[in-house]
Amino acid sequence: MSVITNEADIQRGVDYLIGICPHMRLIAETCGAPPLRWREHGFSGLVSTITAQQLSVSSASAIRDKLHARFDPLTPEALASASEVDLRACGLSGPKIKTLRALAEAITSGDLPFNRLAEMPVDEAHAAMVKIHGIGPWTAEVYMMFCLGVQDIFAPADLALQEGAKLAMGLEARPTAKQMAEIATRWAPWRAVAARMLWAYYGHLKRRQGVIST
Repeated sequence: MSVITNEADIQRGVDYLIGICPHMRLIAETCGAPPLRWREHGFSGLVSTITAQQLSVSSASAIRDKLHARFDPLTPEALASASEVDLRACGLSGPKIKTLRALAEAITSGDLPFNRLAEMPVDEAHAAMVKIHGIGPWTAEVYMMFCLGVQDIFAPADLALQEGAKLAMGLEARPTAKQMAEIATRWAPWRAVAARMLWAYYGHLKRRQGVIST
């Protein structure tokens, strides 16, 4: 799989996208190149992605800090052997504890070839991840995009991407996940850069409207 590792890769993607898509050109003219948004990789990166679901940035950061303080290093083996009391003390909910335990078990048993995900075809890596209880398509896509740096992956169910596409493309309604996935095919093989551009555009417009703080 092709990967994004630095700002130069992002710019190459932007250059490609603005050459094929007027909506991407509009976004680039409005916001410029989006940030790399590289995240912590490896097991701790996936744990952070899972714990951040449906939480504010500050709440997710607090849980991540507690996990790293309690489990040093944060490994599948450490989580698999941790008590529920310890995990709840880090701020984790029952469903997320269940997901993290399922993930740790899948890695330690070899059911999830975690260390080989970056070497696998995108579809195969995605399919392997969503087999784990509690890991849905969005979690897998965001992990692959920002922790593995996959170049051609998208998160069509993400509401901010849908809203960004609606605004950039002048659509009457926000696209559904299925419609968003179909729209995104035009941005291959740089769908992960297109996603970054849509997130940046959505954030820019909302900050301008005073909806979200800078």
